[in-house]
Amino acid sequence: MSYLVTLPGIMLSTVLFLNLQDYSKSHELSEYQPIKENMFQVKTLEESMVAGEEIYLDFCMQCHLADGKGVPNAFPPLAGSDWLSSKRKESIHAIKFGLNGEIKVNDVIYNSAMTPLGLEDEEIADVMNYIMNSWGNTQETMVTPEEVAAIKK
Repeated sequence: MSYLVTLPGIMLSTVLFLNLQDYSKSHELSEYQPIKENMFQVKTLEESMVAGEEIYLDFCMQCHLADGKGVPNAFPPLAGSDWLSSKRKESIHAIKFGLNGEIKVNDVIYNSAMTPLGLEDEEIADVMNYIMNSWGNTQETMVTPEEVAAIKK
């Protein structure tokens, strides 16, 4: 009985294997198209913010708190932050590569470390769009994954 149960499985895998071998012989590698450079999904600002909120809750809230006000003398506020609004590239860089050393936010000096979070460019764009459109923050231009990708260490 077990011979009859396994026999169709063996025959099926053999047929699939032979078909794949025939397929690979008939298709040259030169026929394959390169991967498109822009593989990012296009999102609306609202969709990006929804995804960004989830990322914020997972990665950022522990230090900057749910209301974005941060911890005095330890972690700078994101809510109403002049640093975020005037230093867009630096803000993206900090999320992408981390930040160490003094920064001045709303006339207060902060000197702590933020480790790189290991987020993908699209995730960084999403969380930036969430931060830059929450707690009284506003931005004129949506952060895109392509903009994030252009920020180098």
